[in-house]
Amino acid sequence: MPGTETLSAHLQPGAAGSDTETASSDALKALALGCLDEMKAEETVEIDLAGKTSLADTMIIASGRSQRHVGSIADKIIQEMKAKGFGNARVEGMPACDWVLIDAGDILVHIFRPEVRGFYNLEKIWGVDRPTGARLVV
Repeated sequence: MPGTETLSAHLQPGAAGSDTETASSDALKALALGCLDEMKAEETVEIDLAGKTSLADTMIIASGRSQRHVGSIADKIIQEMKAKGFGNARVEGMPACDWVLIDAGDILVHIFRPEVRGFYNLEKIWGVDRPTGARLVV
């Protein structure tokens, strides 16, 4: 997707790593990235979480210019997911629209106002600089 930076995917039931599951996850990720691009989200970043956590396989982080913009972007993604048959995602943060989290299974979408995004700095927490699991043995 143009304008998306990748730092390093499953919704429907099936065997882990199945082609159906991967296709569904890829379609959901493409839908989210397409909506972010269409709604003029800024500084979109995609982070591969596979092997780092069991929460999700992909995290997408983007910024909106204002609370209204953040809410509109989130609403667009939620409505498109429903229209395309991906079901209802869990959504947090819609009343305030400073930070909206859309949890669609193995895809997490965070939409921030710029000041809030800078404060939480999720890219640093989950990005490339994060240790890969090596542990210090004392």
